[in-house]
Amino acid sequence: MTQLPLSQDQIESLNAQGREALEDDYGSLGRQLGRRGIDIDAVTERVASFSVAIPSWGTGRGGTRFAKFPLAGEPTGIHEKLADCAVVQQLSRMTPRVSPHFPWDKIGDYRALREEAAELGLGFDAVNSNTFQDQAGQPLSYGAGSLAATDPAVRAQAVEHNLECIEIGRQLGSTALTVWVGDGSNFPGQQDLSRSFDRYLDSAATIYAALPGDWRMLLEHKMFEPAFYSTVISDWGSSILAAQQLGERCQCLVDLGHHAPNVNIEQIVARLHRFGKLGGFHFNDSKYGDDDLDSGTINPHQLFLVFNELVEAELNPRGGFDPAYMIDQSHNVTDPIESLLSSAGEIAAGFAKALLVDREALHLAQESNDTMMAFQALRQAYRTDVTPILAQARVGQGGAIDPLAAYRQSGWRARKAQERRAVGVGAGIV
Repeated sequence: MTQLPLSQDQIESLNAQGREALEDDYGSLGRQLGRRGIDIDAVTERVASFSVAIPSWGTGRGGTRFAKFPLAGEPTGIHEKLADCAVVQQLSRMTPRVSPHFPWDKIGDYRALREEAAELGLGFDAVNSNTFQDQAGQPLSYGAGSLAATDPAVRAQAVEHNLECIEIGRQLGSTALTVWVGDGSNFPGQQDLSRSFDRYLDSAATIYAALPGDWRMLLEHKMFEPAFYSTVISDWGSSILAAQQLGERCQCLVDLGHHAPNVNIEQIVARLHRFGKLGGFHFNDSKYGDDDLDSGTINPHQLFLVFNELVEAELNPRGGFDPAYMIDQSHNVTDPIESLLSSAGEIAAGFAKALLVDREALHLAQESNDTMMAFQALRQAYRTDVTPILAQARVGQGGAIDPLAAYRQSGWRARKAQERRAVGVGAGIV
């Protein structure tokens, strides 16, 4: 039996206060879209079926280069993280899965953890391995690399950790492993750039061979940090080359912050899909680099353009379209639950607006080289306020018309501040 963390009666009471306004706004938007030949109820149904996973680590405060400023009541372990994830899901109804990270979320009984999550109305998404930092009691250091390390014993240790993650994920009901490594160099000549890639491929091949038959392996690339001169899997080109060599069930994962400024990420989406290697997304936003800011806070138009390509890919699956979606943010100055609620809404808005694009008009303009009308087909959809659609989709599944207002009214954070052990102050990275 599902045990929801918040009072459903309280949510319904708050919804009752806003229902009349929502019905008026939804009806008005429905008439507007009807004049464009769009059935608002069909769009709402699609939005209601959309979902994105929450990272377990995203329920806590992140850190700046100089310090981490903890928040009273933030979670201290996977059980408390699940409870916070359940709050986000109950209010947004768009985040039914949690993506765990090991060894951060390591415990003794994963079958019991799966049952605990189910009782909260949650399941598990891709499991994430961690060979980019050393852990207490770890025999060998990853300071000089992990899957691409020159020391074969270090590589073996990193491989074994990933195999352990697969086994944990199998018990949790996951069907994907996400692999990101910080391997690379900070000085010219520090590494042989070809040999380091070869070592990575050899290690990754061992992990890939251990995947259960229904699993995928998702390779995440990152341009820099902590390796600032060269990174082994630095861009989508390196990622797709590795994925093509490893096998059909190895695909590429795109983090929106892991690119050089002004890179055309939506074109990367189209290219990866064209070759069957579009594995999934980590959603966030960026101003300067890999900032891990809340989704849609800096460049919501880019988010829309990414979803425009995703909708195109779904309409032309080319043998398969099943991307894994996850929020991946660092909440340094906000309540993480509020940021996750806000981001889930922004991500769903990008998807909803992409559904409103007049595909026939867009394709006709593209084929006739009518630049302005092709652009206007996208612009008309982007300008549309889809707030009533998102709210109606949430309410139809028992969520909140206004998730942030409902969360603040619930007093969840204040209660947890009294119940949970305080998180220590972090020192930052400099």
